[in-house]
Amino acid sequence: MAYRRTEKVALRLAARHDAIIAAARTIAGESGMAAVQIAPVAARAGIAAGTVYRYFPSKTEMVAALVAAVSAREIGAVRRAADAAPGPLSALAAAIATFAARALARRRLAWAVLAEPIDPDVASVRIAYRKALAAEVEVRLGAAIAARNLPEQDAALAASALVGALIEGLIGPLAPELPDDPVKARDAAQMLTLLALRALGVVDAHARGLVVQCAPPVVDDDAA
Repeated sequence: MAYRRTEKVALRLAARHDAIIAAARTIAGESGMAAVQIAPVAARAGIAAGTVYRYFPSKTEMVAALVAAVSAREIGAVRRAADAAPGPLSALAAAIATFAARALARRRLAWAVLAEPIDPDVASVRIAYRKALAAEVEVRLGAAIAARNLPEQDAALAASALVGALIEGLIGPLAPELPDDPVKARDAAQMLTLLALRALGVVDAHARGLVVQCAPPVVDDDAA
């Protein structure tokens, strides 16, 4: 009986932790990272502020946990899309297109966790997210090079440059404003994927075919 009670407590604690992160994610997606404060997160989660402090002694720790959770979700989506592709080059295209589509679908949230000015103490978590994205792209890029689908190149350097270009083009201060139109968002994600494939050495006609083949729907989900 004691074990069962402990298991129930653990499940309840995990559910409350997830509810806090979900509330923080919603607020960041609506109003940016600056709006992610203990009191509004507690109110959105339907719990007392003191309860949030039991899980996260400071706002910085809560924001770091939010960035880590979003990173895990997005990297997982990119990896699943690439793993489902039929070959190394289509896997690379799927990874790029999936990241682009998801970032555009939740642009404010993507800006909050990847680029919005933030507490320096959280910067390391954000860098970890960028590194994880670059590492995922590097793996797919390396496989395509090994299969001779791409010309020889420094996969690590190319992956880092590619992630930087995608972030700037999708959500950076130079990124154009897009209307709230799923078709235009899809077209933008496809255009950036095409640009990336061309930059990596894919012949234009083939690059266009890959983009059409792998283009995911523009998603706006809260799935883990």
